Amino acid sequence: MGLFVRKTFRHGVHPPESKDATRGERIRQFPFAPVLVVPLSQHIGAPSRPVVREGQEVARGQLLAEPDGWMSVAMHAPASGVVKRLGLAPSAKGSMVPSVFLEPFPGSTQDVAQGTPCGWDAPKAEILAAIQQAGIVGLGGAAFPTHVKLSVPDDKPVDVVIINGVECEPWLTTDHRVMLEQTADVFRGIRYLLGATGASRAIVGIEANKPDAAEAMRAGVPDDLPVTIAVLPVKYPQGAEKMLITVLLGREVPSRKLPLDVGAVCINVATTAEIGRLLPQGRGIQERVITVTGPAVLDPGNYRIPIGTPLRFLMQTVGMHEDLSRVFMGGPMMGPAVPSLDIPVVKGTSGIVAFTSAQTGAQAAAPEQPCIRCGYCVDACPIFLNPSQLGVLARKGRHVQMRDDFGLMDCFECGSCTFVCPSHIPLVQRFRVAKANLRKVGA
Repeated sequence: MGLFVRKTFRHGVHPPESKDATRGERIRQFPFAPVLVVPLSQHIGAPSRPVVREGQEVARGQLLAEPDGWMSVAMHAPASGVVKRLGLAPSAKGSMVPSVFLEPFPGSTQDVAQGTPCGWDAPKAEILAAIQQAGIVGLGGAAFPTHVKLSVPDDKPVDVVIINGVECEPWLTTDHRVMLEQTADVFRGIRYLLGATGASRAIVGIEANKPDAAEAMRAGVPDDLPVTIAVLPVKYPQGAEKMLITVLLGREVPSRKLPLDVGAVCINVATTAEIGRLLPQGRGIQERVITVTGPAVLDPGNYRIPIGTPLRFLMQTVGMHEDLSRVFMGGPMMGPAVPSLDIPVVKGTSGIVAFTSAQTGAQAAAPEQPCIRCGYCVDACPIFLNPSQLGVLARKGRHVQMRDDFGLMDCFECGSCTFVCPSHIPLVQRFRVAKANLRKVGA
């Protein structure tokens, strides 16, 4: 069953989609790097606790680290090989994090042994435990532990699970290809989600620029599964869960509240597919689909890449322009520009977008100017904040006032304000710094 939703959320922007280079590219398997670097902190919450030692041989899919509490997930070996060392490795945030350095065996078959299967009709607690042990987190970029997100309190029952296949971020086509090539996995994953949450139905939201994915999903809906396929107008940031809930359900998630507070759970479509792919075999996540694209990439495409693959090896394998200037982990609207190519791919990496100086040089040539009070950022903000005022307070270091009086913590850093600013003020970057400062003070 499907429908076309003509309404959309208020405000937002329309950045160039830039998806033509990879939207038609089938998912390809990526080779193993000489050394895979598996960070133990790839998710929001406590880092995983290592259960292997240096010099130990491990099989592909074997447990490398176990969850260290409820707000944590397991880590698995992305390849059969030997643990060279346990040590620190750089992350996209610039910090050094504990990691497992794994050297794959070049002659191994790299088969993955089957673990203990979990059926979609298992009790809720078993499904949640299986998702945690599989190491599954939000693959849309947030990397929030999925089993925690699906843990519905008794006093906040949900009636609907929303599957986020919007993928409004420019350049990225990961979710697009997953819906086309892993359709059965998506619907199998939805069965697990309904079982874990107790919801009675699911809605898959897909933007209208993916008609082939929408048609494939419509055609693949099992007769006994209460799923609706909804096609939405194209607008950024429609993939943000609060925006998607507003569009599909007409419900507004209040400030500082969660989708659970309006009876909904929102899960990325790639996350859903991995649940449907891994749980029936009792396996953990060792790789994920990533869009590698941008003007500086010679062989753009959608690749299934082992977790822990260093960006340097990745870029050398796909071919990079000699004038490589900047690499984003994720899309250019919300993804950070990485400080080094020694950073590894992690579970939350949905895309790698690389640019030459021909693109980034134009931006660098436009220096920041004073705010002219044009109001473009106010008209763009999808949650009706005042980015201009927040920017003024950020420059003055008044972070507490930003939080208490102007709703800083409601900002989900979509970058719409920065995108439209004619004065080239890095608003969202300043909001991130303010939040980090507030977290530091709170700690």
